[in-house]
Amino acid sequence: MKEAYLAVDFGGGSGRVIAGYPAEGGLQLETVYRFPNRQVRMGGHIYWDFLSLFEDMKRGIRMAVDKGYRIKSVGIDTWGVDFGLIDKQGNLLGNPVCYRDSRTDGMPEQVFARIDPSAHYAVAGTQVMAINTLFQLYAMKQEGSPLLDVADRLLFMPDLFSYFLTGVANNEYSIASTSELMDIRACRWNETLMRELGLPEHLFGDIVMPGTSRGVLKPDVKEELGLDYDVEVIAVASHDTASAVYAVPTAADGEVTAFLSSGTWSLLGVVCDEPVLTEEARLHGFTNEGGAEGKICFLQNITGLWILQRLMSEWGDAGLCTDYEVLIPAAEEAEFATCIDVDDTRFASPVNMADAIVGYCREQGTPEPHTQGEFVKCVLLSLAERYRRGVEGLNRLLPCPITRLQIIGGGSQNRYLNRLTSQSTGLPVTAGPVEATAIGNIRAQMELVARR
Repeated sequence: MKEAYLAVDFGGGSGRVIAGYPAEGGLQLETVYRFPNRQVRMGGHIYWDFLSLFEDMKRGIRMAVDKGYRIKSVGIDTWGVDFGLIDKQGNLLGNPVCYRDSRTDGMPEQVFARIDPSAHYAVAGTQVMAINTLFQLYAMKQEGSPLLDVADRLLFMPDLFSYFLTGVANNEYSIASTSELMDIRACRWNETLMRELGLPEHLFGDIVMPGTSRGVLKPDVKEELGLDYDVEVIAVASHDTASAVYAVPTAADGEVTAFLSSGTWSLLGVVCDEPVLTEEARLHGFTNEGGAEGKICFLQNITGLWILQRLMSEWGDAGLCTDYEVLIPAAEEAEFATCIDVDDTRFASPVNMADAIVGYCREQGTPEPHTQGEFVKCVLLSLAERYRRGVEGLNRLLPCPITRLQIIGGGSQNRYLNRLTSQSTGLPVTAGPVEATAIGNIRAQMELVARR
């Protein structure tokens, strides 16, 4: 029986259970199970189907057991900002609402009518985005949500999955730092802010660091999974970006390497020892997120391949081509040079992404894409241009300019986008690892075991 660590990686569109174990001087990975992650529209809101995701996670763990792996530990990472609420009996109070829900529209403006944005950034160090947990909770308060009256604890998505495996409720550092509710320098909750906005302080629990045990699988979960031994759940850098960044190779002497985690979202930044909380960092839209080993991932959140993913989904529904091996060459050959602002709010959750792109181009008076190749080229050119602006922003804030860009995650396989990014930024680009999130997740588990 081969011993293995399991990384459970939930992305915005799909999830995976990956087994990892040391082999031949490196880390061998096997994807045990893949499953979809759907956003469900119901009653005027957009939800995550937590119950299905939890069942899929258990199925993936059971499949690893059936493959003959002896599970040493499990680490869970997810997207940021979203959460579930549990009551005093430990019951889940409804499916978590998706960050693409419209309930936070206008919330940043309401919050910053009450607090000073510069003083707030000097504590939170977070890029203001309407999707952030702060604005989700403020929206619930404004609408008088009864859930806030009965909730006992707020658990971010990886905390929530871990809780229903172990029965232990706490908040992991990296995922908590996406909320805009932390004092990032002191690594504690910003209770002053919560009181000022009337948010319930009791919902927030202990903040635990990556590389901390979250307990072992509950007896009923063990029985369901066919396990006759204890399996520990370890708090990894549970924001998927933080786990991915933990897999970035160390920069050579004299190099300043920026990371670009490329997926549904693009996260562009550098790893620092301390947060950067200057007014210039705030004005340029940078955030300070917690990372492994107590580090700071100083970065910008940029709309990533989401726009292309939505186009692909629409084309699939219409019976059109969705083969990247066909569409990427078509984009390279297309005589098209229009760029869009990928961060424009109209692209966040449109009814039809192609119509949103055409509408944007018409408003700007720029040529509209017509063919699939032109749409793909428009998106990829726009991403490369946005990355250029992000690199320029980093260079204004860092003591030394960036000399190399490391693109990690699934998007690193898009060689055309990598080439456009290198041309746009003027930087050499290194691609990979593709499975950066799983590698960083498993690395955190292995290092905890090694310290014992």
